[in-house]
Amino acid sequence: MRLQIGALCYRVVHDKPEILLITSRETRRWIIPKGWPMQGQSLAQAARTEAWEEAGVEGKSFDRLLGMYGYQKKMEGGPPLHCIVSLYPVKVKRLADDFPEAGQRKRKWFSPKKAAAKVNEGELARILKDFDPRRLRR
Repeated sequence: MRLQIGALCYRVVHDKPEILLITSRETRRWIIPKGWPMQGQSLAQAARTEAWEEAGVEGKSFDRLLGMYGYQKKMEGGPPLHCIVSLYPVKVKRLADDFPEAGQRKRKWFSPKKAAAKVNEGELARILKDFDPRRLRR
């Protein structure tokens, strides 16, 4: 089992949260930005870095674990790798047009309920559906 870091990228429009999902590069299914922990960065900072690299997100990360979920990462030429993802919130201030993985992924805003319905991982769906950014201020 390997640890990954994920970013729940969100914004608030007319007092309602919206969650940014991106497509995976190979299967084109809807996912959240995620990757490996990074030396010299907190887990929340690594989540913000992944959000930038994979979705062009410029924003603020919060050092608050929203939850964890498991999935199997497909590895080229080998068996799947069992991963657990620690999910951190990233408040989106702006979406850049030019970022490291631009052109490799689509990105789209969804309500928490619709975002939950788009992802394949049940535990992630529950976290997305229940997400309320007002709880971050506590």
